[in-house]
Amino acid sequence: MSDRKQNSISREMKNHAMILGGFVAIFWVTELLDTFMLRGSLDRFGIVPHSLIGLRGILFAPFLHGNFAHLISNTIPFLVLGWLVMLQETSDFWIVTFLTMIIGGLGVWFFGAPGSVHIGASILIFGYLGFLLLRGYFQRNFASIFLSVIVGVLYGGLIFGVLPGRPGISWQGHLFGFLGGVLAAKLIANEKRFYS
Repeated sequence: MSDRKQNSISREMKNHAMILGGFVAIFWVTELLDTFMLRGSLDRFGIVPHSLIGLRGILFAPFLHGNFAHLISNTIPFLVLGWLVMLQETSDFWIVTFLTMIIGGLGVWFFGAPGSVHIGASILIFGYLGFLLLRGYFQRNFASIFLSVIVGVLYGGLIFGVLPGRPGISWQGHLFGFLGGVLAAKLIANEKRFYS
């Protein structure tokens, strides 16, 4: 491998680490402030279904968590799946994140129970899962199909999170986040086909 190629890969990996590390730092700093200084008052900035003010949660909800257990359970899958999303192209991460936040957030806002508050990075995690599982189907190249299979083996069991289950878990966020990721997979595949 040439030095130029090695330097390029090294720069890309540092870029990935900075992006994902930046998100995780925001998650943790926000939860530390919310727990120790604000006594949980930031959680009200989550998605509140059927409430106009609750629409602001579409932007804020992925960065808020109910407690440290909630945050810890989201941190590792966010890092792993987020990195796999950006593995082919870093720009894919931003597209998938944006579409997942919008579609997932609107889905929660329309279909969530009135008066409930939905928070957590799992909306993004399920978006990344939907993107990674379906990217192989839409792009139909070896790398994408191989990655879809690997993600299916490692994280396929998460798919059941899109179904109504335990109280206090936003299955709407999981379902519509997943659908946002699937839409992103289709749009990115169409764009790659158009430009190739």
